[in-house]
Amino acid sequence: MDTLALKKTANEVRKGIVTAVYNAKSGHPGGSLSAADILTYLYFKEMNIDPKDPKKADRDRLVLSKGHIAPGLYSTLAHRGYFPVEDLKTLRHVGSYLQGHPDMKHIPGVDMSSGSLGQGGSAAVGMALAGKMDNASYRVFCLFGDGEIQEGQVWEAAMFAGARKLDNLVFIVDNNGLQIDGNIEDVCSPYPIADKFRAFNFNVIEIDAHDFGQIGDAFQKAKETKGMPTAIIAKSVKGKGVSFMENQASWHGSAPNDEQFAQAIADLEKIGEDL
Repeated sequence: MDTLALKKTANEVRKGIVTAVYNAKSGHPGGSLSAADILTYLYFKEMNIDPKDPKKADRDRLVLSKGHIAPGLYSTLAHRGYFPVEDLKTLRHVGSYLQGHPDMKHIPGVDMSSGSLGQGGSAAVGMALAGKMDNASYRVFCLFGDGEIQEGQVWEAAMFAGARKLDNLVFIVDNNGLQIDGNIEDVCSPYPIADKFRAFNFNVIEIDAHDFGQIGDAFQKAKETKGMPTAIIAKSVKGKGVSFMENQASWHGSAPNDEQFAQAIADLEKIGEDL
C-alpha cells in the first residue's frame, strides 16, 4: 500500500472512530484520532497478519496498552477485514462484542485484553520473551499513551526488555501532549521521554506521527535493529483530523452530539476529497 492509499485508509479509520463514539454516546476520540496513522500503518503495511486467520501462530502481535482508545483499534481492525465496519456503531452497547476496552476473548484480531493503564508493556514483554524462547519469527508492538507512561510499571517492563535485549519488541508512545487532566507536563511530566528509554537500553526513534514517510522509516529501522528493543516516540495531535477536537484535552473522553458529529464527518470528508 502506497502513501496515498495509507492516508486515505487512515481517514476512513478516523470516520469509523467518530461514528463509533457518536453512536456509543461515550468513549475516547482524542487519542484514537491521534494514533490512527500509526495503527493504519501497522495493520495495513507493517504487521504479518491475516484477518481470515486471526490466531495464526506466526502473526505479529499488537498490545494496545492505552486500551481506552479501543475505537481506534476497532476501526482499524474493521477496515482491515476482521469484522464488519457496520458493527462499529454498536460500540459500548449492551450485548455488543465491541466493549469499551479491547477483549481478546470476543473480538477478532485483539491479541491482549487491556485498559488498566501501564500494564500492556508487561504483557508485550512477556510475548516477546516467549517468541525468543520459541525461536519464533513474530514481532510484538505495544502502543502507549504519553500520559500513561507516568505509570511505574511501564518502566519495569522497559528495564526488563532492555536487559533481555528483546529486539523483536517495539514500544510506541503516542506523544500528543495531553491526558484527561490536561497537559502532560502540568500533570506529571514524563519528559525527556527519549532519554528515559535510551537509559533502559532501547534504540530510540523520534517521528511525526502523521507523516507516513517517517512512520515507515521508523518501523524499518526497528526491524533492522538487533540486540535491543526499539522505542518510537511519535509526536502527534490529539483529535487529529477533526477541527474542533484538535489539541483539546476535553476531547480525551467525550462523545460528539448530533451537530458535532456532522461537523466531524464533514471535516474528514473534506480531507478525503483533498487527497
